[in-house]
Formats: sequence, C-alpha cells, structure tokens
Amino acid sequence: MPAIFYHRHQVLPEEIDGNGHVNNLRYLQWCVDAAVAHSAAQGWDRDRYRASGGTWVVRSHNIEYLAPCYEGQHVVVATWVVGFRRIRSNRRYQIHLEENHAPMAKAETWWAFVAIPSMAPRRVPEELQNAFDVVSGQPTLEWETPSGG
Repeated sequence: MPAIFYHRHQVLPEEIDGNGHVNNLRYLQWCVDAAVAHSAAQGWDRDRYRASGGTWVVRSHNIEYLAPCYEGQHVVVATWVVGFRRIRSNRRYQIHLEENHAPMAKAETWWAFVAIPSMAPRRVPEELQNAFDVVSGQPTLEWETPSGG
C-alpha cells in the first residue's frame, strides 16, 4: 500500500449547516474516516485492534479551513502518518476538491494508543508501526504530479 492514502467522499445534504456550506465538524469527521480507512487498508481494522487489546483515541486535532465545501461536491482526503512515538502517532491530512484539486482544508491529529478496556496509555506495538510507511516533510500528492491529473 502507498504511504499516502486517498479517501474519497461526496458531500451529503445532512452535512450542510445553517450557513449553506459543510459544517466545520464534518471536516474532522472526514479526517477520522480517512484515518480509519487507511488503517483498515494496512490490515488494521476494528477486529485486529480488538484482538491486539489496543486502540487509538484522539489526543488533539488541529485544522485550518481554507474554503467552504457544498452539497454534492466530491472531496478527496489525503492522509499519511508522520511518525510514531512510544504511545502516540502523528497523522496529517489535506482535503481537496476532486474536480479541480482546490484545497479546502488541512489538518493534523495526534493519536494516543490505549489499552482496551482500561483506556490506559499503551506502547504502540512494533507490528502496528511496521504496517505504515512514515512520511516526513510535505509530500507530493497525486494531483500535484504531472501523471496525477
């Protein structure tokens, strides 16, 4: 699997707020959805986490909104793992419109690995770390390359 994961989403009517554009919390949900999908694609789905006795919880989110999204638009959430520490992992995201690659938001999440069910911090298993390629710096995304569109 590639180090950068691309998660596609069509903006739904229920994601629109009273201002007529996507509610800010939905961008965060898209990031979480992309992280979960990336993990599953790397062989770490919900069942595997349960079997390992651990799971990820959010320690912090940081998001910068660049432009509003509207109902019916297709967005792509690019996500990658920046690194692992003893009990934490850092992941970044860029959200773009699929049609013209216009940047809509960028975000970063610090995830903490915890034991199930105690929720006590737990060392990230080496097997889990090895499932992901770490991407340092600012990667080139598929739409930033000549072959990417």
